[in-house]
Amino acid sequence: MRLLRSTDLALRLLMRLAVAEGASPTTREVAADMDVPYTHAAKVVAELQHLGLVDARRGRGGGLTLTGKGRTASVGALVRTFEGDGDVVDCEGGATPCPLHSGCRLRGALRRAQEAFFASLDPVTVADMVAAPTGPLLLGISKGPGPE
Repeated sequence: MRLLRSTDLALRLLMRLAVAEGASPTTREVAADMDVPYTHAAKVVAELQHLGLVDARRGRGGGLTLTGKGRTASVGALVRTFEGDGDVVDCEGGATPCPLHSGCRLRGALRRAQEAFFASLDPVTVADMVAAPTGPLLLGISKGPGPE
């Protein structure tokens, strides 16, 4: 299973903000730090803000900050939200659905494996992901403002 780019970016963005310690990097700074297009980062920030995980303030003195809810958010729940509830494989297949669709056991097995993947991430929080040694490494690769 491969995560969508938006899921990956959302997780990395939350991790980056979790180690910001008082700094409020802008979306543009975070996009540059992560070497992703600003427009893609802005869409992910908007979704994270909608979920209540990130505060985004515009203008002078603005920037991004992680909320308390964002710090304690379950990685499994985040991945579910960004990935959606679609199947691992597309059995309907548009114009030519799979001929095994009505009696195939693979689809159910893949669904159970997908849920086991999500469930293994459920107890992990954003705060857990930035515990040492990851947090200090994140600060080291940041081009933007960090703790003083």
